[in-house]
Amino acid sequence: MSSIPDASVLNQGEIDLFRDNGYLVKDGFLNNGLIDRLTDCLNEAIERRKAGFRSSMGANYIDGANSRIMHILNDDPAFLDMVDYPPALSIARNLMEGDVHFHASDAFWEEEVCPEALPRWHMDGREDGYRLFRPTVPLLQLKVGYYLSDMSDPDQGNLILVPQSHRREDEPPSEYLDGFDTFPGATQICGVAGTAIFFHNAVWHTKGPALRAGGRRLLLYYAYERPWMVGNEEHWQYPPEFYAGLTPERRKLFHGFVFDPPEDRPF
Repeated sequence: MSSIPDASVLNQGEIDLFRDNGYLVKDGFLNNGLIDRLTDCLNEAIERRKAGFRSSMGANYIDGANSRIMHILNDDPAFLDMVDYPPALSIARNLMEGDVHFHASDAFWEEEVCPEALPRWHMDGREDGYRLFRPTVPLLQLKVGYYLSDMSDPDQGNLILVPQSHRREDEPPSEYLDGFDTFPGATQICGVAGTAIFFHNAVWHTKGPALRAGGRRLLLYYAYERPWMVGNEEHWQYPPEFYAGLTPERRKLFHGFVFDPPEDRPF
């Protein structure tokens, strides 16, 4: 595992910023060596998936030069390492104010311009974005995005989100959802390779337009949840050998019922 960057430490101002806006951007979160390793592993994982290799029951979405692969932890040890990447895990525990469990993972490698693409504005989470908790949707799931390509320029599929939208008590008007720039306050998250973004499950967001010739969107997503929550279906998608190979510390990030024999735990 590469050395832990100073970006792993949150100050009170960053914590307050996350609570107020619903997201936090950390520049320089991955060093160059780790970026290169993850990029190579992602390229190889996609090629293996294209050839029919099944590391899990995760879905593949392959369209020309654009690929999305789901449930990536068993595709390469580097992806499993990111589940408990110390800086990210420390921040997740800090923002969620306690222990966390792994929730889900997926990855993108996209290079094609898609001028006809439409936005899919949404919140994350079960029950259609945990809407049953309204008027205030709590922080139940923390998403972490890692930029592996330079996305310091907009319009290459950058994440778009709406600051403070996790505080909304009702649905946005339908006209807000018509375009990438129709939701007031919508902000493209631009950053160089190695940037990480942490965001609240109730923040309204979408993948931005891919209009920039030569633009690349190489991105990993991981998510963490409260330990008492029943996990995403990804937890059932890995073979027994995957769980048998986890270290004792890593096992604590997964629900006890996925192991054979199941582990008796309070959550």
